[in-house]
Amino acid sequence: MKFGFLIEPPFNYRSADLKITGCDVELAQTVLPMAGIRDLELVETEFSHLLPGVAEGRWRMTTGVFVTEERRAIVSFSRPIWALSDGLLVRRHNPKHLTGYRSMGRNAECIVAVIRNQVQYQSVLDFGASHDRVLVCETYEDAARAVLVGRADAYVSVSRAHHAYLERNADLDLEVVLVPPHEKKAALGAFAFSKSDDELKKALDDALLAYLGSDHHRSMMRRFGLTDAEMACVASDAG
Repeated sequence: MKFGFLIEPPFNYRSADLKITGCDVELAQTVLPMAGIRDLELVETEFSHLLPGVAEGRWRMTTGVFVTEERRAIVSFSRPIWALSDGLLVRRHNPKHLTGYRSMGRNAECIVAVIRNQVQYQSVLDFGASHDRVLVCETYEDAARAVLVGRADAYVSVSRAHHAYLERNADLDLEVVLVPPHEKKAALGAFAFSKSDDELKKALDDALLAYLGSDHHRSMMRRFGLTDAEMACVASDAG
C-alpha cells in the first residue's frame, strides 16, 4: 500500500541513516498492521500534490493534514491523530515584532511565506494581508530559507514543525513566535484517503480507536516532541 508523505519534521523526515521516520509515519506503521495491512510503500511528494494524489489513486493514504470542510469535498479523513497550533518562523530577535496573524495583517511591509495549498494561506488573508504580501513556497525548506535570507519576514505553519526544524538546525538565526489561541485555536489533523476507500478508512479508524491514548501511543508521540495537550483531545475523541 502506498503512503504519500512530505519531509516536514516531526511528522516525517530522514534520520541520520536515511530511514524515513516521524510521528505520522510511525503511527501509520503501527496501526496499519492492526487494520490488516503490512506491506507499506512510502512515497515522497510536495504538499500541493498530497491530497490530489490520494484522490487520483497515486497513493492510498496520506500523512496527517488539517481537516477542513473544503478538503472533505475531495478526500475522506480518519479519526484525528493530533491537534496543533500555528506559529511563525521569524528571524532571531523578531525584527518586525510580530505576535501572530493580526500583527502580520496590520503591517503593510510584512511579507509572509506559506506553503502552497496549506490552510495557513487563507488564515493570513483572513487577518488582513493582501495577496501580494504572501510568498507561496513549495516546501518547508524553501519557506524557511526565504525568511533566513530576508525574502519574507515570517513563515507561518504548524508551530510544532517550526520547533522540530530548529532542533535540527540550531545554528540558524531563526526563532518561533506562537500564534495566540484567541487568534486561532489548535486544529485537528488526520490521515486522508480517497472518498471511495471506505473499507480502508473503517479498518484504520477501528485500529486508531483501539490505539490512541494508550501508553505506547503517548510514549511514541513524546519521542517526536508532541505534548500531552497536543494529544489530549485526540485521545478523548478516540474514547
